[in-house]
Amino acid sequence: MKKKRAIISVINDLVTDQRVDKTAGVLVDMGFEVLMVGRHKSDSPRITERAYETFRMRLLWEKGPLFYAEYNIRLFFLLLSRPADLLISNDLDTLLPNFLIHKLKRIPIVYDSHEYFTATPELVERPNVQRIWKWIEKSIVPKLKSCITVNASIADLFEKEYHVPFRIVRNIPRQRGNGINATRAVLGLPEDKKIVLLQGSGINIQRGAEEAVESMQYLENVLLLIIGGGDVVRLLKKKTQELSLQEKVKFISSQTPESLAGYTSLADIGLTIDKDTNINYRFSLPNKLFDYIYAGVPVLATPLVEVKNIIQQYEIGEFIENHDPEHIAATIKNMLQDENRMSIYKKNTLKAAAELNWEIEKKVLIEIFEPYV
Repeated sequence: MKKKRAIISVINDLVTDQRVDKTAGVLVDMGFEVLMVGRHKSDSPRITERAYETFRMRLLWEKGPLFYAEYNIRLFFLLLSRPADLLISNDLDTLLPNFLIHKLKRIPIVYDSHEYFTATPELVERPNVQRIWKWIEKSIVPKLKSCITVNASIADLFEKEYHVPFRIVRNIPRQRGNGINATRAVLGLPEDKKIVLLQGSGINIQRGAEEAVESMQYLENVLLLIIGGGDVVRLLKKKTQELSLQEKVKFISSQTPESLAGYTSLADIGLTIDKDTNINYRFSLPNKLFDYIYAGVPVLATPLVEVKNIIQQYEIGEFIENHDPEHIAATIKNMLQDENRMSIYKKNTLKAAAELNWEIEKKVLIEIFEPYV
């Protein structure tokens, strides 16, 4: 019997996106033949071998309106030319071509919104661009039958606005160990410093990264390790040089999930300090929170709704009251000095990791995809 074919669309380079990789894994386990489509950037690493096919489009533009226009046009014609029995659109920036093909070829579509896209700072600060994306969202989402998002807060926003149910699949990673073979010596990290880690593929404006760098002026024997990419990484590197913090701040480019787990396991504190400046951040539940939990790393966070619920429920970390760099530094220092409290946080991550389990979470995806097998 011929396998059903699913095409997953995402606008990134596929390397670090754990969510879509897990979605593809569920589809493969259910018997689908999977093609994942993304884009190839000038600095994109090679994709490791996977249990499904990948295709990354090389585009003339890498950012800005022309990039989005080119990507969507190219994606439309790719989907038009490829056979498929199911389309999975990830985030609003892939939805229009998927929806058009859904209508033209009568192929079922599943929409997975990883965030409240139209309220990101990048769009809020450009209202004309924001209106275009909001128009696309308003024109399409009310017509969809299968929608997914990352937490209850964002699901409630969508359901109130569009009267369409959104199922919840949180960004919980697969169990893959704590980077068992990783050591500081092997990864080139200092043995004599505490490590505060900020990781992510979207280290962008208003996520507290600038203040985290500035806080290192007030700390000794601590290394801020920043792993990943984003809009402000270049600014962070410049700020590090201007403040002569090269010995206190280390930058590492985006890693595969397996490699990242090794670095994460060596940290003493994991940061997730997005600012409560927009709806998208206010209700975010970032991947890195679960990565820290799985690695047994206590967390320092801003008390955003969904993040606060997890940290308080399992007692795995603390919160900053504001983004003043001296306050961030003082909070980090107090955490690192209280070894007994940190030991309790680390122990509690074991319980959190046991209950926040991808094997449980993926059951929602199986229910959604089952009708299309």
